[in-house]
Amino acid sequence: MNDLYRFGISLEKQLIEAFDRHIKHQNYRNRSEAIRDLIRQELSRKRISEGGIVAGAVTMTYDHHKRELVNTLLDIQHDFQSLIISTQHIHLDHHHCLEILAVRGHARDVEKLANSLKSQVGVKQVELSISATD
Repeated sequence: MNDLYRFGISLEKQLIEAFDRHIKHQNYRNRSEAIRDLIRQELSRKRISEGGIVAGAVTMTYDHHKRELVNTLLDIQHDFQSLIISTQHIHLDHHHCLEILAVRGHARDVEKLANSLKSQVGVKQVELSISATD
């Protein structure tokens, strides 16, 4: 950090005590680190909500024996190929697979991809984890 700015804030005792417990639970070394992360997180949320560029992962579990599901999922991925950086496919058991898609693109498009995947019959769960890029 090139330039550090110090500032003071006033908080109710109950709020700062709860925050200190949170900091300890999250293994922060001090309040400054925790506050920096909260500010970055909020600014990232704002960029995401404004449709900014994001990077992240779509994690999906599904029953690969469901009729035509695998072909449908591949078709969807091809439709969104400009967003998908890479994929990883893992066989969980005889019927179930885990697939992780590394993605980068406009937040709205990434969310559209995740929603297209999760709406398919046979898909058990889809989780989207994204962060705004600088």
